[in-house]
Amino acid sequence: MQTSDDATFQDVVLGLRHGDFTRLAHMFQADRSAEARQPRIIKWCEEGRFENEPQVLAEALTCACFLGETDVAEYLLKRGGDSSGGSGTGLNAFHWAVNRGQLEAVRLLLKWKAPLEARSMYGGNVLDTAIWSAINEPRPGQREIVEELLKAGARPHDEKSPTGNEELDAILRRHAAI
Repeated sequence: MQTSDDATFQDVVLGLRHGDFTRLAHMFQADRSAEARQPRIIKWCEEGRFENEPQVLAEALTCACFLGETDVAEYLLKRGGDSSGGSGTGLNAFHWAVNRGQLEAVRLLLKWKAPLEARSMYGGNVLDTAIWSAINEPRPGQREIVEELLKAGARPHDEKSPTGNEELDAILRRHAAI
C-alpha cells in the first residue's frame, strides 16, 4: 500500500526528471512542521530512497543549486554527488546557479571543483551562461558571479566581446589584462 509520503516522493522524482525546480522548492527547505526540521530531500536520502535513482539524485543537486539551497547542495556533494549535478534540462547545476544569480551556490561549486568548461545544451560554458544571463535575464548577484568565475580561471568560449553591456565589458577587460 502506497503512503502519502510515497506518492509525494514519486511526484518529486517526476518533477526532478522534468526540471520542475521552482515547483519543488518547498522540498529543499527546512520542514518547519517536522521534528528534525530538515528538508524532505535530505530525509529521503537518509532513508535510502534515491539508491536506485542516481540520475534523479543528480537532478536534485541541480535543483538545489537552481534554488540557492546550498545546505542541501553541500549535503548531496558530501554524500558523493557529482559537482556537475544533472543536466536533464540541458543545463547542469553550475549553469543553473549562474543563471539564477545564486552566488553562494556558485562558490560552493567552485569549492567542489565543478568543471568550468562544461557545456550547456546551447554550447556555452559556465561563464558564457553567466554573461548571457546577466544581459538577458538580469538578477542580483550575476555580475559578482562573473567576477568569481573569472577569478577561478574561467574563460569565455563565445568570443562576443564586447558584449554591449558596459559593466560586463569592464569586468571582462579587467580580467583579460591580468
